[in-house]
Amino acid sequence: MIELVFAACLVAEVDRCQTHSLLFQDISMMTCMVQGQARLAEWSEAYPGWQIKKWRCQWHKVSRVET
Repeated sequence: MIELVFAACLVAEVDRCQTHSLLFQDISMMTCMVQGQARLAEWSEAYPGWQIKKWRCQWHKVSRVET
């Protein structure tokens, strides 16, 4: 599973940031990197008060809680 991890900050309070992630099951790491900006643009439209500062694709690490 691939995870698109990104940091988003409030537009009105640039020092107030949160880390978010989107999970994908049927895509490769390369597909995540190529399509990541489009997925983040969709997220930005849904959350207009937030601005994405940085992002990356990584392998999702399954924790014991997620069984």
